[in-house]
Amino acid sequence: MGKNLEINLKLEKYIEELSYNLHPIQQEIIKYNESLGDIKRMQISVSQCHFLHLIIKISKIKKVLEIGTFTGLSALTISLALPSDGKLIALDKNIETTKVANDYFKKANQDKKIETIIKSALDSLNDLKKNNKKFEMIFIDADKENYKNYYDQSIELLNKDGLIIIDNVLWHGDVVDETKNDKFTTNIRDFNKYVKNDSRTEQIIMPLGDGLTVCRKL
Repeated sequence: MGKNLEINLKLEKYIEELSYNLHPIQQEIIKYNESLGDIKRMQISVSQCHFLHLIIKISKIKKVLEIGTFTGLSALTISLALPSDGKLIALDKNIETTKVANDYFKKANQDKKIETIIKSALDSLNDLKKNNKKFEMIFIDADKENYKNYYDQSIELLNKDGLIIIDNVLWHGDVVDETKNDKFTTNIRDFNKYVKNDSRTEQIIMPLGDGLTVCRKL
């Protein structure tokens, strides 16, 4: 069996340079996040931007839900890939970072396609279910202790054959480090096992960024 290639920073930069160029506002968000210190790790990687863009285009997705928006890089990535009649609903409880994100959405002329909701994601998900909303793709990148709740609620909001994509499932590689047993690492390990054993979806883990799980609803 062939081995996966180990990607170092030099090779990662090479891949990015030979992949499609990000939108100038995506690049601006990345630069802004660099100034935020450690919390910049909350943004998705460039390779994940490329993946989300292509999977939306290939699958001809129009209706997307995002759980966890931060300063807007993933949401803008999704919106730019959507057709003109596409729609993204982005959930986040942080007023300040959502304001930053909304400013970038306007700057990129994507604000008409993106609706942001500022409140607890679990409350928002309940509201969406009450209103019989359905989506073709749901992207989860929020507080890890609620990943199982977000995943279960997302399945109810997803069309058959729809996709759930979850970030940070490799958790800096700590998921395979037996000396790491903090609550965050343990939550991710337990969540990964839960998804693996869920008969409602089929799934793979992709080593992009901090790890992406891609699930298809059966």
